[in-house]
Amino acid sequence: MSFLEHLEELRWRLVRIAISIVVVATVLFIFQEWIMNAIFLSMSKKEFITFRLLCEWFGVCITEIPVRFQSQEMSGQFSYAMMMSIMGGIVLSFPFIFYQLWAFVKPGLKLKEKKAARGIVFWVSILFFIGILFGYFVVAPLCVQFFGAYQISGQIENIFTVNSYMSTVLSTVFYSGLLFLLPVVTYIFASLGIITPEFLRKYRKHAVVAVLILAAVITPPDVISQILVSIPILGLYEIGILVAVRVVKRRLKEETGS
Repeated sequence: MSFLEHLEELRWRLVRIAISIVVVATVLFIFQEWIMNAIFLSMSKKEFITFRLLCEWFGVCITEIPVRFQSQEMSGQFSYAMMMSIMGGIVLSFPFIFYQLWAFVKPGLKLKEKKAARGIVFWVSILFFIGILFGYFVVAPLCVQFFGAYQISGQIENIFTVNSYMSTVLSTVFYSGLLFLLPVVTYIFASLGIITPEFLRKYRKHAVVAVLILAAVITPPDVISQILVSIPILGLYEIGILVAVRVVKRRLKEETGS
């Protein structure tokens, strides 16, 4: 294929991606009120599943979160209904989006590289959605609970704008999904020879400190929240080491021809 033919193929793949996002976003926009109430605003209620499980399993029970919501701009609610729908369209269409991008890149890879990347669309999609669920059920509710209940003075009432609330929840959930792609990133870097299992093991202690700092930044300042967030991230780091080990073993096997 010529350069222009490659551009034409990329253009059509981007068109397919845009269509998939628009279709899903349109469906979400139709059900915007239910989605807003049942999926997002429900995080501010003590009946939310995360808070109920924390109370049952750890004995950490919360009272009603004293927070209200408002929109201060004329187009505020409409704008965030659109943003919520588009972000939802991107998240739900992620497997199709990644497949289209991968299908464009794949023909340019060598046979060994294609074999090494077999099943990458499936694993990337699975890890991304696990991260989305983790962000939605763990990180975002803890943030909402802490900032919603925190008061520097009893005379100050927490009245969040829909802009502030939705930005916090959506960004937290989406970035959690990307964070869970860490094993895939490790796999790619190990395949390129940029990192090795020895490197990851050597800096494991540094990684633990970095993860604890990250957990302290993205969660409320309490021990239980930090532990809940830290454990999965550390688990991903250990999975990354196992992935790197497997990549190195496969490379040695190919080099020796055995």
